[in-house]
Amino acid sequence: MIRTEEMLLNVGPQHPSTHGVFRILVKLDGETIVDAIPMIGYLHRGTEKLVEDLNFTQIIPYTDRMDYLSAMIGNYSVVHAAESLMGLTIPEKAEYIRVIVMELNRIASHLVWFGTYLLDLGALTPFLYAFREREKILRLFAELSGARLTYNYMRIGGVKWDLPDEGWLDRVKKFVDEFEAALAEFHELVTGNEIVQTRLKGVGKYDRDTAIAYGLTGVNLRCTGVPYDVRKAKPYSIYDRFDFDVPTRTEGDLWSRYELRMEEMVQSRRILQQALQQFPKEGPIVAKLPKLIRPPAGEAYVSVEMPRGEQGVYVYSEGKPQPYRLHFRRASFVNLQILPKLLIGESVSNMVAILGGIDIVLGEVDA
Repeated sequence: MIRTEEMLLNVGPQHPSTHGVFRILVKLDGETIVDAIPMIGYLHRGTEKLVEDLNFTQIIPYTDRMDYLSAMIGNYSVVHAAESLMGLTIPEKAEYIRVIVMELNRIASHLVWFGTYLLDLGALTPFLYAFREREKILRLFAELSGARLTYNYMRIGGVKWDLPDEGWLDRVKKFVDEFEAALAEFHELVTGNEIVQTRLKGVGKYDRDTAIAYGLTGVNLRCTGVPYDVRKAKPYSIYDRFDFDVPTRTEGDLWSRYELRMEEMVQSRRILQQALQQFPKEGPIVAKLPKLIRPPAGEAYVSVEMPRGEQGVYVYSEGKPQPYRLHFRRASFVNLQILPKLLIGESVSNMVAILGGIDIVLGEVDA
């Protein structure tokens, strides 16, 4: 009889496949995971406490550094909370600019996931293809805001700057038109690959009730058949003007989550096409507001659809330039809680695939 001992294995915090400073302590019986303990906090900066000493406009750069792969949408979440508290009406042109940059950022975020996830699975070429397309979006953002990753572009009442020139929207349209062929290229390269399908189908499964019990949102919820997307369920900005679908799957496995993220890029492209067609050429880019913004006393809670799921922002104001309390419901943090359940009983070879399938950003997990 062969006697075996359980072994403790540290994965991270410095490990490329943890997608940031994140550590998992796994207990192995041979190659089977019998326990898994996620350890977070290596990147914690105390954002919610720091913002209590900042004016509302000064908070925006902090959201850049939470989910830094979709900073435009993070920017919007906090200005949306302040605007709801103030009851502001946002100029039409500003709303269209916001939607365009948020959907471009959603595509860019999913491209990072696509490329790095295939790296996790052992494929290099898809990473190069994905970052080729992402680079086109980052160039557009650099022209608009002067930055490639942390934009500080949204403002309470609108946006910081108007479009850089008359040709910027044409360059966006060129990207949107060409991206259809790029998506087809991704599918030809990856989706039909038997090795990828074998690695993902039937792995990391859970059902609808489990997803709801864990509070999962985004793709991690929609892969169990729940068609919940904040842009449809609780429309914000001008999303109610656009025709787009909320794709779902029912398998609840890694393959369904892969398919949904690919489909989400298609839906973002549809929204961008409509926003470009409807875009108002004239008008202000920000509402008239005093230089020092003091939202009235009260509280507000808003939520937005980030690439990783629902981000909620709760703000409590005492009528001062700074919030008395501001709290973020962070999609990556909530979604990560299901990881131990998915890992126990799995082969260690599936660990990295399951973690990458959740799609976390550690800046948002730790805040």
